[in-house]
This record gives sequence, C-alpha cells and structure tokens, in this order.
Amino acid sequence: MKTVYSDDHRLHAAKKELVDGTLMPAHERPQRADIILARVREVGLGEILAPEDFGVAPLARVHDGRYLAFLESAWDMWKETGREWDALPLVWPVRGLRAIEPEDIDGKLSYFSFDAGAPITAGTWPAVRASANVALTAARLVKDGERVAFGLCRPPGHHAAADYCGGYCFLNNAAIAAQWLRDQGAQRISVLDIDYHHGNGTQSIFYERADVQFLSLHGDPRQEYPYFLGYADEIGAGRGEGYNVNYPMEWGTAYDAWGQALKDACHEVASYAPDAVVVSLGVDTFEKDPISQFKLKSPDYLDIGKTMAGLGLPTVILMEGGYAVDEIGINAVNVLTGFDDAV
Repeated sequence: MKTVYSDDHRLHAAKKELVDGTLMPAHERPQRADIILARVREVGLGEILAPEDFGVAPLARVHDGRYLAFLESAWDMWKETGREWDALPLVWPVRGLRAIEPEDIDGKLSYFSFDAGAPITAGTWPAVRASANVALTAARLVKDGERVAFGLCRPPGHHAAADYCGGYCFLNNAAIAAQWLRDQGAQRISVLDIDYHHGNGTQSIFYERADVQFLSLHGDPRQEYPYFLGYADEIGAGRGEGYNVNYPMEWGTAYDAWGQALKDACHEVASYAPDAVVVSLGVDTFEKDPISQFKLKSPDYLDIGKTMAGLGLPTVILMEGGYAVDEIGINAVNVLTGFDDAV
C-alpha cells in the first residue's frame, strides 16, 4: 500500500486548546503524524510519496469561497492587531443572533468556527493545503488503478463543514477527495467515517445529495462531542434522504458491538454499490485514548482493515483522529496491514 505524506503538516502546531474549562496543551500535534509515519516505515508498508499540488479549485468544490479566503488571510489579520499567539474565536452566532460575517478578525474567527478547538497559527493555511493535497494525491492513486492508498493527512478534516472549522479541522479532506473522484467521473462514492467522533462536517456537506453516501460510527451525541449532530434519525434530506447513516454508540462500547456496527455499515456500502470508498480513519476509538470513551484494543484494528477490504472496492484511507500517541502508530498501521493482508 502506498502512503502519501507531507512534512508541511508541522507548519500547524497549535500550543493550546480549550478543554475542561481551561487552556491545555493541544492534543492534535505534529507528533501524531510522525509516529504513524515511523510505523509505516517500520513494517515496510510500501512506498511513501510526496503529494502533488492540486491548487485551490478542488477545495472550492467543497468549501465556500469566503471561508477559504478567511483561512488564507486569518493569521495576517490576527497578527496585524499585535497578537502573536494562536488565534481563537470569541463568540458564536447562536440562536437569536444574526449570522452576518463581521469585518473584525475576532468576529470572523467566531463566524467561521463552531468551537475553540481549531486554533489558527502562522502555518495553518499552508499545512491544511498540504493535508488536502495528501488526500487528493491518494485519491488520484486509486483513480489511476491502485486498489487502496493511504493519505497521512494532518491536520484532520471531518469536523470542517463547507464554511466553518472546528474540532482540529479546517479543510474537509475526505469530502474534498470524494468530490474530486466524482468530478473525475465516479458516479457514486461512499464515505465511511470510523473516527470516534461524528463526522459532522462531512455529513453536512453531503446531507442533501444522493451521489455521495455518508456513514459514521461514533460516540452517541447525547454524551459526546460534537453533541449537535450524529443521531440515528439523521438519514439525509431531499435527494439525499436514505444516504446518510449514523451509528451512535454509548461510552464504554467494546469491539463486539462496534465491529458489528462496522459490518452493518459495510453491508450498507455494498448495497449502495459505489465506484470507490473514502475512509475517514480515526483510531481514537482505542481504549487508552485520552479524549475518548470506547474500548477497542490494538488487535481489533487488524480486523477493521480486513472487514473494509472485504468490500472489494477501490479505497482511499485518510487519517483523522487518534491521540494516544504511544499506540497511534500501531493502531493506524494495523488497519492498513489488515486491509493489505486481506486483499
């Protein structure tokens, strides 16, 4: 299996995030990708490639133009106010407030985000551009005939919607890859999100579409972030009705129940009969993950890869979450080797 990777991920290195009512060292840090890459090399997974530059056009197929302009200019606007630390939002336009984009950078940060978990730094824009290029290059490999390719994306993407960031995510790598495959001629794409947290951004992007199926296995939003999407009754709307499938699971879920949900999701994918599958791979389902509440163990990830390979479909696997840094490399690469061994 080929891996696509860019050192530019290190340009985004947030110092703090808001957790438990206080600013804490960020869980989403460059070390995550470094550990996974080291494991890819250790097991001899396959060739490691640098990403191609696809430009901004594929991003604009998924994200609002004003939002992209904000991401590109936010740090310079923040720095012009004399602030050198990471940029975070101040207020959100919730119920009863007007959703009008402000001119001031503090207002823009608030308008284009849904939480305080996506700090913008001096290197955020080039890092997220590189992450999207990693996803697009992995998609191109699969389009050109590879059975599977791994995009070691960082920062992750599945919480980013068309016009807002949050949850460590700025550009929705999975959605960008899925849309690019559609634009290259694929008629139907399935996005299978197996991160611990619901892929709210991906769901919102494709919710009214029948050409991209979205399926997500995740912590129950009654208990777990992002709280306000991810319920089982969210099945899509309009032409997209029936093409959105959520599997919310309670804290403490172990692999017997989680694995059964994956098998059911794969059955849904097979029934949909897509031209390709884009996997949002999170390994924060691990029992030792510091911000998650599922109980999967390292050997379970081999079976996850095997189960997904059983679909027999061209597959783009893109990295999302996973924060138990001692095991993140083992768990992520177990999925990949489990997939490879089953092909």
